[in-house]
Amino acid sequence: MTAGSSSVLSFQAARAILGVAPGADERELRAAYREAAKRAHPDRPGGDAALFRDVLAAYRLLQDAPSRPIHFPPAVTEPARVEQATLQIDAALAFAGGSLDLALDGRKLRLTLPAGLREDDKVRVENVTFRVALKHDPDALVRGGDLWLTAKLDARALSEGGRIEVATPLGPRLVWISTKAAARGLVRLPGQGLPARGPHRAGDLFLRLEALGQGNGGEGAESVARSQLKRFAAAWAA
Repeated sequence: MTAGSSSVLSFQAARAILGVAPGADERELRAAYREAAKRAHPDRPGGDAALFRDVLAAYRLLQDAPSRPIHFPPAVTEPARVEQATLQIDAALAFAGGSLDLALDGRKLRLTLPAGLREDDKVRVENVTFRVALKHDPDALVRGGDLWLTAKLDARALSEGGRIEVATPLGPRLVWISTKAAARGLVRLPGQGLPARGPHRAGDLFLRLEALGQGNGGEGAESVARSQLKRFAAAWAA
């Protein structure tokens, strides 16, 4: 793996999560999904957000499964199989792409993912079709093609604004922070979200600005705006 992280859900694991037998029809799947989702919902006591996402991924996967069993000849003459699985990736992998080494049903697969993957996009390798599912991270969210990242910077730099390099979960970004942007705690960078891919246009990047606690008796790091003002004052005085 060279970027981000991922996990794969097989048919067997999906059936175990929902508690259904092979060949369950749509009505059985829907009933099992509702019951499992109710138990795992994070808003209920004892709920589990990760399990709730797995329940949803399992239901989607089994919905796409063939309605009748497929019989294959012996392994020596077995034709190519078409399988489906869910591939969970984080915002970094959706943004930049990369290579992944996965194990599925005893096989080792290497995926080369393009940049700009969206929710429910399909990736195919060795007759296996993967449906993309984006992991939830409050500091790095993907909404359609837009990226929402949390950027933390010094309180004084945030209040004074200017052109500042800020750290984000996807690396540093150089941004211009106006007084208005600092007041509302949000900067929009058009076209810097997920890259354009296929029919999808490039998304926008939204940076949610959070001030770090001031240290050293309230003396935070000096902002670019204050540094420029000091240099101007010194040159004027000379």
